Amino acid sequence: MEETLWDTANKLRGKVESSEYKHVVLGLIFLKFVSDKFEARREELLEEGKEKYLEMREFYNMKNVFYLPEEARWSYIMANAKQDDIALKIDTALHTVEKNNPSLKGALPDNYFSRLGLDSSKLAALLDTVNNIDTIADEEEDVVGRVYEYFLGRFAAAEGKGGGEFYTPKCIVKLIAEMIEPYRGKIYDPCCGSGGMFVQSIEFVKNHHGNKKDISIYGQEYTATTYKLAKMNLAIRGIAANLGDVPADTFFNDQHADLKADYIMANPPFNQKQWRADNELTDDPRWAGYIVPPTGNANYAWIMHMLSKLSENGTMGFVLANGSMSSQTSGEGELRKQFVENDLVDCMIALPGQLFFTTQIPVCLWFMTKNKKADAARGFRNRQGETLFIDARQMGTMIDRTQKELTEEDIAEIARTYRAWRGEEKDGDYEDIAGFCKAATLEEIKKHGYVLTPGRYVGIAEEEDDGVPFEEKMEALTETLYAQMKESEKLDEIIRKNLEVLGYGE
Repeated sequence: MEETLWDTANKLRGKVESSEYKHVVLGLIFLKFVSDKFEARREELLEEGKEKYLEMREFYNMKNVFYLPEEARWSYIMANAKQDDIALKIDTALHTVEKNNPSLKGALPDNYFSRLGLDSSKLAALLDTVNNIDTIADEEEDVVGRVYEYFLGRFAAAEGKGGGEFYTPKCIVKLIAEMIEPYRGKIYDPCCGSGGMFVQSIEFVKNHHGNKKDISIYGQEYTATTYKLAKMNLAIRGIAANLGDVPADTFFNDQHADLKADYIMANPPFNQKQWRADNELTDDPRWAGYIVPPTGNANYAWIMHMLSKLSENGTMGFVLANGSMSSQTSGEGELRKQFVENDLVDCMIALPGQLFFTTQIPVCLWFMTKNKKADAARGFRNRQGETLFIDARQMGTMIDRTQKELTEEDIAEIARTYRAWRGEEKDGDYEDIAGFCKAATLEEIKKHGYVLTPGRYVGIAEEEDDGVPFEEKMEALTETLYAQMKESEKLDEIIRKNLEVLGYGE
């Protein structure tokens, strides 16, 4: 279904850039979904004999349904789909939905349809395509959420480097969620993109029979169009979140200044240049106790910002470029040393390449925590002064010519290894595995100059011994080599004769 929708929508795109067109498609999917929910609730009221309440917003909101005036309903849009002013009617519908539902403030595309000058016949065809989605047929399957996620991923792939601003591959987000296990408490993402980290957090809670009401979500996003994507993405799934009043720069306009989060999940922009001027934020309390992060690369500024937001028993997992594990420039090596000596680094994972739609830069996962001591007090294994290193570069499966993803089995193996090291009984005892995982002490990390690249610690995987003595192997290989050399001589002779026939002999 997702592929059919994508192919149809993509054919209708015409000359509109993918970065713009995604707001058209996703905006329509959103409008169809909220309309389907509205109509279903309207039918309920009719069946209950409550006709007089059909146009009262409160009777929709009480069931977490957005109230839609007539001109904002999908039925109205489809009735006018062949009109020349359909683009204006869609813009008006989206504006009306937002105006009538305060929780959607700043969420929906603003005059996209009129401004892009889409061909009316193509827009009508796109409406017919979206009209085929039964968004609420199976609540367990989360049809519209699945379609939405698929489209976000495909648009990220189509946009190349720019797509990384709003989409993190699902397998990476799922791995982070499985590692930090966000059952209850406050979750924060300081650069939340389209909200994928939050979606997977709620999925984790559902899959482990928790209650999503035990989770509070906080986030911030700099890019205005991506901020809208996040609000739509969460609204489609009925996820309440505080993403700040407006899109804003997290470093210069922190909209959650007093927040202390239990879980932090993030995919900050890789190697962000000149994120501040030399004289800006030099006395910021977020760097207290550390040297000021360099201006030329924001990787460590993101880490320190997140640390400042972490509660005393909090855990955070985030994606960074591989250079963050070993860089010595501009004080980054000194900052990393402080993180290690303060026993904040819990686990480092080297990921395989080609996971991202948008970049070939090798990436890693950092997991940091302030709760090693607290975990030991609660009966978990005492891992103070230790860091777990996992080299997952050989994992993953190619899903097309350029794209790889971590399988469910890969994610389960990595997460189980981490949990076993932490001492969770259900995952068994932890053991170092050459080439894959190693629990390293502070002294070992110190000997490596505080470089956190897993390959330095895990060693090389042991090759299985097939039981054949070396002498027998060497004899067999030698026989094979001599046979191949004789065959080569015969082929050389045939080639030489053929060349003579053609007049090219010696």
